[in-house]
Amino acid sequence: MAVDSTISSPLGPPACEKDAKALRFIEEMTRNADAVQERVLAEILSRNAETEYLKRFKLNGAIDRETFKTKIPVITYDDVQPEIQRIANGDRSPILSAHPISEFLTSSGTSAGERKLMPTIKEELDRRQLLYSLLMPVMNLYVPGLDKGKGLYFLFVKSETRTPGGLLARPVLTSYYKSEHFKTRPFDPYNVYTSPNEAILCPDSFQSMYTQMLCGLIERNQVLRLGAVFASGLLRAIRFLQLNWAELAHDIQTGTLNPKITDQKIKDHMKHFIKPDPKLASFVVQECSNENWEGIIIKIWPNTKYLDVIVTGAMAQYIPTLNYYSGGLPLSCTMYASSECYFGLNLNPMCKPSEVSYTIMPNMAYFEFLHHESGSTRTVGLTEVEVGKEYELVITTYAGLNRYRVGDILRVTGFHNSTPQFHFVRRKNVLLSIDSDKTDESELQKAVENASKLLSEFNTSVVEYTSYADTETIPGHYVIYWELLTKADSPSHEVLNMCCLEMEQSLNSVYRQCRVADHSIGPLEIRVVKSGTFEELMDYAISRGASINQYKVPRCVNFTPIMELLDSRVVSVHFSQDLPHWTPERIR
Repeated sequence: MAVDSTISSPLGPPACEKDAKALRFIEEMTRNADAVQERVLAEILSRNAETEYLKRFKLNGAIDRETFKTKIPVITYDDVQPEIQRIANGDRSPILSAHPISEFLTSSGTSAGERKLMPTIKEELDRRQLLYSLLMPVMNLYVPGLDKGKGLYFLFVKSETRTPGGLLARPVLTSYYKSEHFKTRPFDPYNVYTSPNEAILCPDSFQSMYTQMLCGLIERNQVLRLGAVFASGLLRAIRFLQLNWAELAHDIQTGTLNPKITDQKIKDHMKHFIKPDPKLASFVVQECSNENWEGIIIKIWPNTKYLDVIVTGAMAQYIPTLNYYSGGLPLSCTMYASSECYFGLNLNPMCKPSEVSYTIMPNMAYFEFLHHESGSTRTVGLTEVEVGKEYELVITTYAGLNRYRVGDILRVTGFHNSTPQFHFVRRKNVLLSIDSDKTDESELQKAVENASKLLSEFNTSVVEYTSYADTETIPGHYVIYWELLTKADSPSHEVLNMCCLEMEQSLNSVYRQCRVADHSIGPLEIRVVKSGTFEELMDYAISRGASINQYKVPRCVNFTPIMELLDSRVVSVHFSQDLPHWTPERIR
């Protein structure tokens, strides 16, 4: 479609008229962020004025920001859990929201160790759909021609459960994929998937993955981008191909569907789609039977322009492995969202992973920010944050969460118009502690990255890891489980011992003081587990109700069955043979 030459956007020239409208909307929202935020809060407080929660704090119909911040406390999930439980148990009175709670969106099950129920209302689907509709118009500014092919996205649903009161409880992506917004979405040449709805909506993860991979192979030359929600999900798909390529090739060779696929809707769809293709089958066998899988993505899907996966936060550790399998394709992080609320998008989606910043869309909710580590509950507004500073995100949603601490730590990197842009730093929760030490996720990630550099000369990398604080030994010590990808000779026992010490050198000074001066922490231990262990860990989590879309490897574990699984797969054990460097800091 030709674009009117008079249409322009500060973000860049739009690909089509529809994109131009979306880009204008982004500009309008971000230019008027403070006014939009004022309007959003007024709407939320006006409609929910008669709710039990707001009446409890005697807001008395006030809709201004100062009264709201003075009377309504900043809360965590534990503070509002009793109200959420009442709704879950069947209380339909306006407790949190004047609009009926339509369902609960469950957290991933691996964030802070428990599944949380987030209330939502029907209109939130419209807001989520709106944010989704902005992603491709931005991407089209950076990657031309995406309307000339398809996206191979590995998307999954989980079978939902119901609360005692009968409300659905399911992950946010399951809710979206099962909605009419997704199932009956209008045709958009810039957003066509190889995966049929029948496969995406199949609750059996094997049948879903098998069908999506089969369709992606059949349409390999049309694929212009590959994606999953998290980087780990895309790597799981590659691992699936490694394990099942022979059966997939057989289906392509014969034009038949694997008898393991029993879902009737998938079978009905595929009988009209799959045709015998001996040439393609031979190609799949040739590429997949090769022991060297470096660059396998661009070999099988040669027209791929980028990978669409989240590689920020803890997902950053997957970048080297993604680069290995993709031949260094660009990695794109497009949006920032959670079960509580969808927040914003990346206006420079082809930037380096380390430079990813998300622009908060001020129409999605009312946003406040706590100064990280200040100890104060005094917040600043969306347009009041300062570049370079770190904040904890606090949200007020249309569905009834008021001044809710999400637990994400964000660093302000700049502004787009009057709207701030944030780099996701980490989840707030501390992972490991033996004594007075406190090691968080980003510190552990950095220590693993530094130690893994010692493996590079052996063509070995850490593909997955987790940890736990072993307090059964005296003194207690950190235990790190590593799964390695080795492409040549394995690193020696001595080298892996050195990795233990290098991790300790990378940890904070309090940890090193405990090790060196206080002797309150023992030598760090690395337990190398056999290949495929973390896939088993994911399968176990899914069997217990975790969502395949939202699953993230827990960076700290303490659940006995998981510990037993990991320990049963250990192939070698290594310890620090020396003390890390530490000297008392000079007090000025």
